[in-house]
Amino acid sequence: MLDLIILSLHYFICFLISLAIWCGPKDVDLHSSGTGGAETEPDGLVFIGKEEDIKKSQRITAKVDGREIVVFYHEGKFHALDSRCYHEGGPLCRGEIEDIDGQACIVCPWHKFKITLETGEGLYEGINPLEPSPTPKWQSKGVKQRIHKVTIDNGNVYVSPPDLSVSFDSDYYADKYKNGGELAMGK
Repeated sequence: MLDLIILSLHYFICFLISLAIWCGPKDVDLHSSGTGGAETEPDGLVFIGKEEDIKKSQRITAKVDGREIVVFYHEGKFHALDSRCYHEGGPLCRGEIEDIDGQACIVCPWHKFKITLETGEGLYEGINPLEPSPTPKWQSKGVKQRIHKVTIDNGNVYVSPPDLSVSFDSDYYADKYKNGGELAMGK
C-alpha cells in the first residue's frame, strides 16, 4: 500500500512539474503585427529592434515573413538564425552560447545540438577510427540552420527576409512553427 501511495505521489509531482513548465514564462514576440510579420522597410529589410535594447538583453525573438527568428548579440556581433533547431525544433532562443573550437555556437536546450552562430553549421565531436590513437575532434555536418543577414542602421537592427530559393534543414521546423498555437515561439 505504501508503494502505491509513493507511486501516486511521484506521478502527481511529475504532473505539477509538467504543468509549471507548460504554463511558465513565454518569450514575447514584440515585433509581430496582425499580419504575422514585423515592420518591413521600403528596402525590404525588417525592423527587429533598437540596437541598445538587443545589446542589453543579448537576444530577442521576432517574426520575419511569418518565420520565427532569434537575434543574438554575442561578443560585439549580431547574429540571426531560425529560432527552431534543425534537429527536432528545439527553441534556440533558450539555448546557451558556447565557444567550440574558436566558434561561437548556440546549444539547443532539448538535445544539445551545437550550431555555429556565424554560418549555421551543425557541429559534432567525432573520431577517425583509422587513426592509431583516435582522439575526438569537432567536425562539421554542413550548414543545417538558416542564418539571416543583420543590418545596423542609425541604432536600429534589421534583418533581411530569407532567400527561400535555397533550403536548409531548419526550414522544416520554421514552417511547422509558423502558425502559432501549441507550436508557438518559446514553447
